[in-house]
Amino acid sequence: MKTYDSIVLYHFESCPFCQKVRRFIQENNLVVAEKDIRLDSKARDELIGIGGKSQVPCLVADGIAIYESDDIIDWLTDVFIS
Repeated sequence: MKTYDSIVLYHFESCPFCQKVRRFIQENNLVVAEKDIRLDSKARDELIGIGGKSQVPCLVADGIAIYESDDIIDWLTDVFIS
């Protein structure tokens, strides 16, 4: 299994798709750093620098951006649960 040095979920609190991903992370006891792009302008700038847009949710694993809540959940499942 590949290991990852850095996994960060970029999100904002009221986004329903972000809530879906955060709920999955909590229910599966995963440890993922989170950055709220509405509360932290530096995090928003980081996200744009990585993926070219401020779309959330976005999971960044070692510099690779994964968008869309279902794709993020599938990736987390494949890496940490399966």
